[in-house]
Amino acid sequence: MARVRGYLLSWTTLLPVISLVLLALTWGRTLGPAPVALVAIALAGTVLAAVHHAEVVAHRVGEPYGSLVLAVAVTVIEVALIVTMMASGGEKADTLARDTVFAAVMITTNGIVGLSLFVGARRYGETRFHPEGSGAALATVGTLATLSLVLPTFTTSTPGPGFSAPQLAFAAGASLVLYATFVATQTVRHRDFFLPVDADGETREEEHAEPPSLQKTMVSLGLLLVALVTVVGLAKVESPAIEAGVRAAGLPQSFVGVVIALLILAPETLAAVRAARRDRMQISLNLAYGSAIASIGLTIPVIALASVWLKGPLLLGLGPTHIVLLALTVVVSVLTVVPGRATRLQGGVHLVLLAGFLVLAMNP
Repeated sequence: MARVRGYLLSWTTLLPVISLVLLALTWGRTLGPAPVALVAIALAGTVLAAVHHAEVVAHRVGEPYGSLVLAVAVTVIEVALIVTMMASGGEKADTLARDTVFAAVMITTNGIVGLSLFVGARRYGETRFHPEGSGAALATVGTLATLSLVLPTFTTSTPGPGFSAPQLAFAAGASLVLYATFVATQTVRHRDFFLPVDADGETREEEHAEPPSLQKTMVSLGLLLVALVTVVGLAKVESPAIEAGVRAAGLPQSFVGVVIALLILAPETLAAVRAARRDRMQISLNLAYGSAIASIGLTIPVIALASVWLKGPLLLGLGPTHIVLLALTVVVSVLTVVPGRATRLQGGVHLVLLAGFLVLAMNP
C-alpha cells in the first residue's frame, strides 16, 4: 500500500494533473515570455510522463507488446501535435505533416538506431539481433515512406507535391493495411523474430523484473490518457511560440517539424539506449523501426481524414535532397540489419546520416 501511495505522489503522476490545470488556465489566452516558458517545460515533462506510463503498461503486457504500446503512445502524441498545429494555420502549415513525419523517420532509423548500436557495441563489442524481424520492419518503413512521401513528388493529377483525393485515400488505406499486417506479424505470427537474442544468436525470452500490479497498471493507463489529452492542449497553446522561436533563430519554417519530432522521440531514444546498454538490441530496433512505422502508418491516415476540414493544400512530397537522404538511409539500413549483428562502425554511419539531415534541415 505504501508503495502504491509513493507511486501516486511521484512526479510522473502529479505532473500530468498539474499540466491539465495549467492548460485550463492558459487556453485561449495570449501568453507572455514567462508563461510560454512554463508551458514549454510542462509540455516536455508531460511527454516524458506519458511515455513513462506507457512503459509501465508495456511492462505489464511484456515484449514485443511493450514496444508496440510505447510506439503507439508516442505516435498518438505526434499526430496530436501535427493536427493541432496545422489547425492553427500559420506559415508552412501545409507541409508540417510531411516535415514532421520525415524528421521522425530520419531520427528513428538513423538517430535511435545509430545511438543504440554505438552504445551497445561499445559495451559488448558487437550487438546481435534478428535479421528476420528487423529486416521485415525496415522493409515496411521503406515501403510506407515511399508510398506516402516520395510518390507525391512525381504524381501529376494535382499541382505541387501532393496527392489527389483518390491517391490520398489509397495512401491512407495502404498505410493502415501495412501497419496492421506488421503488428500482426510482430505480436502473433512471428513473435519470436522480435525477441532479444543471446551471444549465439538464439532467441531468448525477456527476463523482466516483477511486473507492476494491476492497480498500478490501471492508474498508469488512466494517467497516460490524461497526459495525451494535456499534450494536445498544451501543444495548441505553445504552437505560436514554437513557430516564432524558429523564425527568430533564422531557421527555415520547415524546421518546426524537426523540433516536434525531436521533442516527441527524445523519451523513446532514452528507452532504446537503456535497452542497448542491457544487451537487448532487438528491443532497441523494435522501438526505432516500430516508431517509424507507426509514425507513417497512423499519421498519414489521420492527416488524410483531417484534410477534409483543414484549410489549405496538403503537401506530402519530399524534395530531391530529402529523397536522396531517404534512399541512402534505406540502403545503409539494409546493410546494417541483414547480417544480424553490428559494430560501432554501423552506429557511427547512421549517426553521421542523422547529422547530415539536421545540417540540411537548418541550411537547406
